Amino acid sequence: MKKQNFKICLLTALLVGLYSCNSNDDLVTNSTEAAAQFKVINVTNHDGRPFSTGKQSNTTGRYVANPGGGVMMQAFYWDVPAGGTWWNTVNAKITAWSNVGIGSIWLPPVSKAQNGPFSMGYDPTDYFDFGNYNQNGTVETRFGSRTELESLITKVHSENMQVYADMVLNHNSGGQLESNPFTGTQTYTNFTGVASGKFKRTSADFYKNSYGNNDEGAFGGFPDLAHVVPNVQDWLWKRTDGVGKYYKNTMKFDGWRFDYVKGFAPWVIKDWNANVGGFSVGELWDSNVNILNDWANNANSSVFDFACYYKMNDAFDGNNLNILNDDMMWKRNPYKAVTFVANHDTDEIWKKELAYAYILTHEGYPTIFYRDYEEWLNKTKMNNLIWIHNNKATGNTSILYTDTDEYIARRNGYNGNPGLLVYINNSSTWQERWIQTNWVNAQIKDFTGNSTWLPTTQGDKWVKIQCPPNGYSIWSINM
Repeated sequence: MKKQNFKICLLTALLVGLYSCNSNDDLVTNSTEAAAQFKVINVTNHDGRPFSTGKQSNTTGRYVANPGGGVMMQAFYWDVPAGGTWWNTVNAKITAWSNVGIGSIWLPPVSKAQNGPFSMGYDPTDYFDFGNYNQNGTVETRFGSRTELESLITKVHSENMQVYADMVLNHNSGGQLESNPFTGTQTYTNFTGVASGKFKRTSADFYKNSYGNNDEGAFGGFPDLAHVVPNVQDWLWKRTDGVGKYYKNTMKFDGWRFDYVKGFAPWVIKDWNANVGGFSVGELWDSNVNILNDWANNANSSVFDFACYYKMNDAFDGNNLNILNDDMMWKRNPYKAVTFVANHDTDEIWKKELAYAYILTHEGYPTIFYRDYEEWLNKTKMNNLIWIHNNKATGNTSILYTDTDEYIARRNGYNGNPGLLVYINNSSTWQERWIQTNWVNAQIKDFTGNSTWLPTTQGDKWVKIQCPPNGYSIWSINM
C-alpha cells in the first residue's frame, strides 16, 4: 500500500512539474484574465514619427526612405586588413546593403595618422591627407587612397545612402618635437610641417597653453587639442576651407561620428553642428542615461545609447529580461539615441540575435556591426530584421509584459502603418501569451516566420501569440 501511494505521489509530482514547465500562460487562459494581470507601460509618448538624420532622401537610388526610419552600418571593425584595400572592400558591398534596406554607413577616420599604413586612424596627424600625400611612411592610409575613398562615397550616394565620417577632434599624434614654453619641456606638438599645408598647429594649440592647463579630458598621452583657441576653431569648423566644411562640401560626407566626446565640452559639437551641419552622433562611453541625455541636449547631437547596450547585456546574458524595463536613451530621447549591439571597441553581448531583434524593433537609430552582419550571424535573419524595422517598426512604444525569460512590447504605429508586436523569449521552451494589440478583428502573422500561427485579434483587440525558445517573433497585420 505504501509502495502504491509512493507511485501516485511521484506521478502527481511529475505532472505538476511538467505542467509548470509547459503552461506558459501562468494559468492565463483568456483575454479577461490577461487584462486583470498585465499592466501596459507606455515607454514613449510622442506623435510617432520615425528617427530622422535630417537629410531628405530622393528616390533615384536603390535605397528608399521607409516608414520605420533608417538603419546604419558600421562599415569596419578594429584592425581591418591593412594594405590599402578596405575602401574597395566596402565599395563592393554597397549595392547589396542598399538592396536590403541599409540607409547609411559609418566609416573609420579617413585621414593620415601617425602609424601610417597600419593605423586605424584614431591618431590623426593631417586631417587633409586622405591617402594622397607621402607622409608617416606611406601615401595611402591603411584603408586605401583618396581616389578610392571618393569612389566609395560616390557609390554610396548613387544608392541614395548616406556616409558618415569618424572625426577625432580630441587629440592629435605624429607631430615633431619642439620647445614648449607652457610646459618647459620638449613636446610632440609641432604640426607645421603637415604635407597638406593646412591646419598647422604648434604647442599654442594644445593644452597646457595660454588658455589653461586642461579641458574635460585627455586621451592616451596624445597632444590634447584646445578647442578654445581661435586657430583650432577656425580650422575645425569655421573656415570655408576648414576640416568640417571641406569634408562636407568637397569630400561629400553627410554626417559625423565624433570620437571620445568625454574629452572636451559639448559646446564644441554644438558649434560644429551649427557651422557645418549634417547628422552627428557622439561616442560618450557611459551607461548613465542622465549623462547621455544631458550631453545630447547640450551638444545638439545624437549620442550612442550605451545605457541600452549595457542593459541588453545584463538582460540577455544575465537571464533577466525585466532589466529591459530600465531607463535608456531611446526611451528618454528617442530622436537622439543611436542604438547598437557591438562596435569596434566593445563586443560583450553573447545573445546577439535577441539584441538585434530588440534594437531593430524599438525606437532610435539602430546600428549594425560589420562583422556581425558579414561574418558572425545569419545574414538572412539579419536582413529579415532590417526589413521589419524599415516597414513595421513605427510609432511610439508600449511594454506589454516582462519576466526573467520573456519580453513583449508594442510599437503603436504611425501615419497609417500598423506597427508591430515583438516577443523575445530567453528560455529553452516555447512560450505563449495573451496580449492586447491596437487591432480589432484583424488577422496577424509573425513576419519572422518563426511561428506559423495566423491568429485573429478579438473585438477587444486581445490575441494569443507565441515565441520559440531562445528566439523571437514579430507580429503585425497580415497584409
